[in-house]
Amino acid sequence: MKRIRKILCSLLSLTALLFASCEEVQEVGKYDNWQARNEAFIDSIARETGGLIIDSEEKAAAVEVGRLFAIATTSGTTSSDQYVYCKKITANPNGRRPLYTESVSVYYYGTLITGDLFNGNFTGYSALEQGTLNTTGKAPTKFDAPNEFEVSGVIAGWTAALQLMKTGERWMLYIPYQSGYGTGGNSSGNIPGYSALTFDLDLVEVVEDED
Repeated sequence: MKRIRKILCSLLSLTALLFASCEEVQEVGKYDNWQARNEAFIDSIARETGGLIIDSEEKAAAVEVGRLFAIATTSGTTSSDQYVYCKKITANPNGRRPLYTESVSVYYYGTLITGDLFNGNFTGYSALEQGTLNTTGKAPTKFDAPNEFEVSGVIAGWTAALQLMKTGERWMLYIPYQSGYGTGGNSSGNIPGYSALTFDLDLVEVVEDED
């Protein structure tokens, strides 16, 4: 009887070890060639812009809904020129543009190139949904609540885009790792190093100073 118990215990231990090994292999495989895959993803987005680089509020306002364009930013994790790639889902020419020193209230949905959600406050479009985006399929609901952020206190890709957005506008952002969390990823560990980030970003309002 003791011998049978020992055999059963050994089998259970071996089974648990095999399951753990499978999970580790799956997790490692998910991020195989991660840097190259993320750079290829951003390169494909960049090609779709056709070289359209926006550097002023007037030019940003003139870009039509659905057109991919680039915004230059040099405040990322490297000293060379970096670009954030954007596509308007909705436009609002009468909205207000936030300043670098201000705070904003936003809805956002952030995903990796795999489509995996890493953070957000509503269910928006992911990295895998690059066709014609509209507001009828996915939009914040009455059960969702926006968050407030300082324009100067977020990742470089957000800071660059927010300063050219207007309240009432919703954009898709495609952010290279250099203007996101760099080669090290974020502190919580759900964004690996070299991750390109995509955000469905809805700018609700500029938060007015109560003073």
